[in-house]
Amino acid sequence: MFEGMNAAELRALLGPITVACDAPPAVAAYQRFYGLDLPHRARVQRRLGKVRAGRYEVVLQAWLPDEPKATVLVLHGYYDHMGLYRHAVDWALARGFAVLGCDLPGHGLSDGAMASIDSFEEYQRVLDALLAEARALDLPSPWHLLGQSTGGAILIDRLLLGEPIEGCGETLLFAPLVRPRAWGWSRVSYALLRRFVRQIPRRYSDNSGDPDFLAFVRSQDRLQSTILPTAWVGALAQWIPRIEAAPRSAVRPVIIQGEADMTVDWRHNLRVLDEKFDKPEVLRLGDARHHLVNERADLRQRLFNHLDDRLG
Repeated sequence: MFEGMNAAELRALLGPITVACDAPPAVAAYQRFYGLDLPHRARVQRRLGKVRAGRYEVVLQAWLPDEPKATVLVLHGYYDHMGLYRHAVDWALARGFAVLGCDLPGHGLSDGAMASIDSFEEYQRVLDALLAEARALDLPSPWHLLGQSTGGAILIDRLLLGEPIEGCGETLLFAPLVRPRAWGWSRVSYALLRRFVRQIPRRYSDNSGDPDFLAFVRSQDRLQSTILPTAWVGALAQWIPRIEAAPRSAVRPVIIQGEADMTVDWRHNLRVLDEKFDKPEVLRLGDARHHLVNERADLRQRLFNHLDDRLG
């Protein structure tokens, strides 16, 4: 895969992210392939490492400027991995922020059943591990939390039902998941299929207006899953009523939502989030689809300009 290594072999090369060391050739090849080396960003230290998060071995990545003034912690979406987040990393580095993110279980370089999870509670253990590594690296506060889709769901869960995060700055929710689109039909299908099959083939969608990104994910990305496990759908089915019944929070997240999103039920989701949070700030992008960090360049620029204004 990378220098002839698959994800598990590459992961085995990694140590703790708190220890700075030269990247092995396979790690450097991985970073170049996804553009995560960002050679135009001088004086930025790049690290890959791994940490135990519950029963999973999770791979983390950090980008550390010489004198960062804040930190962005990144949680990616379903079927994603940190290799697809170079635009968000580049934006944060341009602002002088440190960046720390991880591949969720079953995604990217982390271990676990492909694209699966038994319970969304396991995602909270991953967030705990990410926060612990941010503390171990002594990353500067405020810690701005950025979650795309399922990553946003993880942050929503923590804000509504978990312990407050010390040093937390803004919470940035990109096309956050509460319910997926056509959830009623998906739930019925799950009930019918779960006793007979463990997975179904993945159906790729046009979740971005950037044709190069769509082509890359479908034909070149070596870390994409080609299946939808019924276990993940079952975990989602348990999580949705739990989060929709959660008490209201005084937090005011920043929500970015595309109005051409055909992945999540965004109208329903915005209504739920408006009820759950204290007047969340919402930017709606009329032409944007679901994968906001990999949308067309003009839409990405609008998104990042908004965040520049919001973060000062």
